[in-house]
Amino acid sequence: MPNTRILMNRLFIVLLLNLFQANLIGQTFQGSVINNKKEPIVDAQILDLNSKKHTHTDANGKFIIQDISQGDSLKISHIGFEVKYFIVQSMNSSPVIVLEDKPVSLEGVVISPKTNALNLITAIDIKTNPVNSSQDILTQIPGLFIGQHAGGGKAEQIFLRGFDIDHGTDIGITVDGLPVNMVSHAHGQGYADLHFVIPETVDNIDFGKGPYYADKGNFTTAGYVNFKTKRNLENSTIKLEKGQFSTNRLLGMLDVLNTAKHDAYIAAEHISTDGPFDSPQNFKRINLFGKYTGNITSTEKLGMTFSHLSSKWDASGQIPQRAVDSGLIGRFGAIDDTEGGNTGRTNVLVNYEKILTNDSYIKSSLYYSKYDFELFSNFTFFLEDEINGDQIKQKEDRNIYGLNSEFNKSFDLNDIEASIQVGVNLRNDQSKNNELSHTLNRKNTLSFIQLGNINETNFGTYLNTNFYYKKWTFNPSIRLDYFDFQYNDALQEIYQTQTSTKTIVSPKVNVLYDYTPNLQLYLKGGKGFHSNDSRVILSNAAKETLPAAYGYDVGLVWKPVPKLLLNAAYWYLFLEQEFVYVGDAGIVEPSGKTRRQGLDLSIRYQPLKWLFWNFDTNYTHARAIDEEAGQDYIPLAPDFILKSGLNALHESGIYGGVNVRHIKDRPANEDNSIVAKGYTVVDLNMGYKWKNIDFGFQIQNLFDTEWNETQFATESKLQNETSAIEEIHFTPGTPFFIKGVIEYRF
Repeated sequence: MPNTRILMNRLFIVLLLNLFQANLIGQTFQGSVINNKKEPIVDAQILDLNSKKHTHTDANGKFIIQDISQGDSLKISHIGFEVKYFIVQSMNSSPVIVLEDKPVSLEGVVISPKTNALNLITAIDIKTNPVNSSQDILTQIPGLFIGQHAGGGKAEQIFLRGFDIDHGTDIGITVDGLPVNMVSHAHGQGYADLHFVIPETVDNIDFGKGPYYADKGNFTTAGYVNFKTKRNLENSTIKLEKGQFSTNRLLGMLDVLNTAKHDAYIAAEHISTDGPFDSPQNFKRINLFGKYTGNITSTEKLGMTFSHLSSKWDASGQIPQRAVDSGLIGRFGAIDDTEGGNTGRTNVLVNYEKILTNDSYIKSSLYYSKYDFELFSNFTFFLEDEINGDQIKQKEDRNIYGLNSEFNKSFDLNDIEASIQVGVNLRNDQSKNNELSHTLNRKNTLSFIQLGNINETNFGTYLNTNFYYKKWTFNPSIRLDYFDFQYNDALQEIYQTQTSTKTIVSPKVNVLYDYTPNLQLYLKGGKGFHSNDSRVILSNAAKETLPAAYGYDVGLVWKPVPKLLLNAAYWYLFLEQEFVYVGDAGIVEPSGKTRRQGLDLSIRYQPLKWLFWNFDTNYTHARAIDEEAGQDYIPLAPDFILKSGLNALHESGIYGGVNVRHIKDRPANEDNSIVAKGYTVVDLNMGYKWKNIDFGFQIQNLFDTEWNETQFATESKLQNETSAIEEIHFTPGTPFFIKGVIEYRF
């Protein structure tokens, strides 16, 4: 008995010790990570130096780490910030850890399941080669090219992954969650004009390629981009830029509120230029921007953003090659120099975030956009009207209303860390007097081709899940979208509302494997879609209302050495229906099924602490499926592109960079009988930071290369011609152009 009693006592003591240890180990610890601007740092790595367990911060900068004990040391790191060490003093505390800025170092890049590797690349780029014009904002995306062909005021033509995306048909673009793409736009489906964004307000860029993201809906086939603006300013700023061709830019940014809980700033931008064209562009743009962010309670954050754009311009349009070859006009001349337009956009955005529990939160946004657009173009000159010419006007007045809301929750399933996101999106577009008309000299309307009111509503909901098990990440998700299309044709004698509804379900799944802390392998697959124009749908001309896209990526993210980062992927994308916008007819022309596949490669290398090299290239094989071989080329789809740059940020204050972009010759029509010429252009920028003043200059097209920024195979007829001719029509690229920059910070 005594032995039994002793044994029972020992077992009881062991049990108590185990229970006591269970309270010391295997516990969870939570906190948040912010920068010195009080902004949450997303994807910061939290490493327990004792247990080697690690996690990452979420979209609100919050983290929860498992199996931690009092007294453990945490290492907190993120690119662009000083590494910080934190000792856990109390398991019940929820510390706010502040990371200090430091010079960019690739050594600080951490590859992990919760990190978007592509965002790491753009984070490096935006710090080493910041965007300096709204036109170039999109070029921060690896493998993405743009082209302008209407005097600088129209949205840029976009090329990505073997797509001529036109102005946004196959890429979803947002700013702080505010949608930029326009459905059923007067000038093209998915029209995305980013010119209301002041580039100096952009803090970081979130993007992904392919249709693999449940919270991204319409137009997200080739990929998505979300530009995130700054919460606050480090300094107030006045910047002046002056260059050739009567180019002037004035920027003012004023920090008006900067307290522990509240931040606010305003910015204003004015741009004017005549451009290099024989007929001056007379381009003018005004941008206004204001943003407030406040932590209204310990668990609630409120943000309000206002922006306004107003611009007007003249343009020379796309000119036929034969007119230049014959000497009728020069490369910078015009057949119809009365082209151009004006546009305006006013945005109001309200964001609200609330922490519900230690492991859950909700974020919501309301937005409203007032938009007006008027564009004059002449693609065919005198093909349809030999007397007055073929000038057209595209015009609309639009109101956009929208709501986004998402619930987030993290939890543990034994050895599996998991999270879910449940979200809803609601958007309504009301486009009044959406017009396509035949005009003369931008004054006289000769006839209406299209005129009517569009009311289009999109409701979307999604469920996104993440499961983290050891080195594996599993991300299955599903999205549902419902569309209601309505159109009132003002050219019909009898009033009638044409209606149609359509629903699409988009499943997706992503799998990541962290082979080592410096090597991540991934497989992504999913279904996406782009909607068709309401007018085309309701005219019964569309074969597909919401044609789907099916794709997958197989790739890796690798840091073979501390200062070298590499991302490589093979990808495939199938589209049920390709769209071609025919501007002068006001129709979206279905062109059948297409298949694209290719290779992406991105490299970031830091040979010295102040020197950075970037390299992005993409090879694509793009073909129409139902066409005969040799007749199956996709017009203007680039099959090889390359961008590279060498940029310096020296501690002495000297900075600069040289950047090159190259695009190969590509077919301009289906049988490749007409070729859009490729080009290689080199840009240079240099400057010096002295105390609170920056002096610099920028050179576009350093070697004065003759290149065509945009090109189309178009059938046209000049006034003295007896028959139409199909050939390349182009907008010339900028010749050698230099501008000086001076900036004062206070």
